[in-house]
Amino acid sequence: MHIRNFVIIAHIDHGKSTLADRLLEATGTIEKRKMQAQVLDAMDLERERGITIKLQPVRMRYKKNSEEHILNLIDTPGHIDFTYEVSRALAAVEGAVLLVDATQGVQAQTVANVHLAEKEGLAIIPVINKIDLKEARVEETEKEIRALLPSVTGEILRVSGKTGEGVSELLLAIVERIPAPAMHPEKPFRALIFDSKFDPFKGVVAFIRVVDGIVKQYERISLAVTGARGEVLETGYFLPELSSRPTISSWEIGYIATGLKEPWIVRVVDTILGNAVGEHSELALPGYIEPQPMIFASAYPEDAEDFDALRDALSKLRLSDPSLSFEIESSESLGRGFRIGFLGMLHIEIIKERLKREYGLDLIFSTPSVPYRVKMNDGKIATIHAPSEIPDEHLREWMEEPWVKIEIITPKRFLGNIMKILERISGVFGATEYLGEDRILFHYEAPLRSIVVDFYDYLKSASEGYASMSYDMIGFKKGDLVRLDILVAGSRVNALSLILEKRSALEEGKKILEKLKTLIPRQLFMVALQASIAGKIIARENIAASAKNVPHHMYVGDRPRKMQLGKKQKE
Repeated sequence: MHIRNFVIIAHIDHGKSTLADRLLEATGTIEKRKMQAQVLDAMDLERERGITIKLQPVRMRYKKNSEEHILNLIDTPGHIDFTYEVSRALAAVEGAVLLVDATQGVQAQTVANVHLAEKEGLAIIPVINKIDLKEARVEETEKEIRALLPSVTGEILRVSGKTGEGVSELLLAIVERIPAPAMHPEKPFRALIFDSKFDPFKGVVAFIRVVDGIVKQYERISLAVTGARGEVLETGYFLPELSSRPTISSWEIGYIATGLKEPWIVRVVDTILGNAVGEHSELALPGYIEPQPMIFASAYPEDAEDFDALRDALSKLRLSDPSLSFEIESSESLGRGFRIGFLGMLHIEIIKERLKREYGLDLIFSTPSVPYRVKMNDGKIATIHAPSEIPDEHLREWMEEPWVKIEIITPKRFLGNIMKILERISGVFGATEYLGEDRILFHYEAPLRSIVVDFYDYLKSASEGYASMSYDMIGFKKGDLVRLDILVAGSRVNALSLILEKRSALEEGKKILEKLKTLIPRQLFMVALQASIAGKIIARENIAASAKNVPHHMYVGDRPRKMQLGKKQKE
């Protein structure tokens, strides 16, 4: 009854990792000489960008009135692209510390995280951070939190992750407000996998939340869904580095080295069972909803011999990032590669950088696109991930595209600018709510394709960086969509194909051709650039020929020789 399992959730850059540092210091989990900023952000990429990418568990010891408590903390990312990481952490705990920056107030991802925590039935402790800053709006932020969480009647804690002010009160509140987990050590062993990583010597190391029973080293185990069998090579806790222990008991958070060498066998949604009982899906714990990729991009190795290395790297990355999905595809010009599903544009950047840094792979990525559903004339419904694969209009009955529900929080003074941006994306306005006296929450529905690439940049520009956004998939809707093809010198370039609304296709086609005209170098012959819909040319630009008149500076005349040279150049 002295165990508390909790997470810290917040919008990006609200100080989760800094507050976690203070908690580790206050509990003496890490020696002062080993302490560094953002100690739980283990990847160099996280430190460079100043953001949390991966969830990270850690075990702390805290004394209250001479009674020792075990506090299992899971630090989570704040960016919208890594919401799935947050959902996995929430399923493994009983409580959440909701952190809100006093200088920024409630943001869009704050609202989204609250919904996720309430869905899991967690105890929520609201906390206002960065109270030491001069520009802190503590009272206004408290009003916004109470508007967001009307059920909160107690004190809203105030802390400074930088100075450590209020951290001791927060630790006390975690013990008092978050319920202790139910413990069933007498039952057969069951544990929920909420994360994993690959070790070349220990195989797949599963990060687990033990629900029932006790597991010991060298015991036989199996996975409830896949039926894979293995032996426990090592068990232990996160301090925050892996620290081996002989056993892990009911409702603790720790890890198991499974010895399984095939990364694809151990899935985050699965349950570990004791005594190698084999495949028993009826014993599986309620896991997580399979993440649905929001956008797709193709990756090809610059060196064709790196194809197998890319496949192994993606398999290992998927261990720690279950939202990553991939399948083999081939291209006439680029060879064999993979079509990869991502949760957003930042997700693409992070995976691309990790493949390069951790596995030494130089890759070519295609332009991201969203999935479409197409009903063919023969009644079959296909899911298409690349615009170039969309069949021509005469071969299909209708086409659907994914729509999302958007939540935007902005100060009132930027209302007009943001309304203009929303009008461009052909969406549907929902409700409008007020958070405090100066902030507005928009609910809006729009096609996913219209917000994937640069909508967030436009939003930040229109609001001087104050607005924030989150979104969730709501399903597919039919639309008046066409495939815009770009032809260079009469040949279609698949990588430049786009899916657009019919009414905006002409304008977009002209923009692309004007841009290509400045990018493609001049040739010895005229190059025609064309935009086409269903075989009909709707726009055209010409790149003028760059002929060399060699005899011109030698002498005047001899027209037949000039014509002969021009003919050769034209050919």
